[in-house]
Amino acid sequence: MELAHIRLLVTDFAACYRFYADVLGLTPQSGAERGPYEKFTPHAGSAGIALQDRAMMAGVLAELGGTATGHRSLVVLRVDDLDACCARITARGATLLHGPAPLTDRMRVAYLKDPEGNLVELQEWLLLRG
Repeated sequence: MELAHIRLLVTDFAACYRFYADVLGLTPQSGAERGPYEKFTPHAGSAGIALQDRAMMAGVLAELGGTATGHRSLVVLRVDDLDACCARITARGATLLHGPAPLTDRMRVAYLKDPEGNLVELQEWLLLRG
């Protein structure tokens, strides 16, 4: 089994597309800014993040409904330089909820939300597991 990507079900596809492409700087696979689906790839690593229009998926699984409530996901992105990354994304319009700050003696983190309210953690590893 191999992780292909994490898919977030969103209601405002265009806003989420702009967030992951323009604010976080991930590379879109096809440029489908209006959806109903797009996959984004980090500059390093194999797994990516995909967006899918919630209404489209609700047509397949009616139990989803049109909106999500509460936090149901946390997207974690590893970066080499947390301070530089946070400066870059806040200049592009992101609002940090927390950090950059130490989480453990091995990593520093910062948190923000995408336009749908999904939590995003940016993490910088200080020490690799030995």
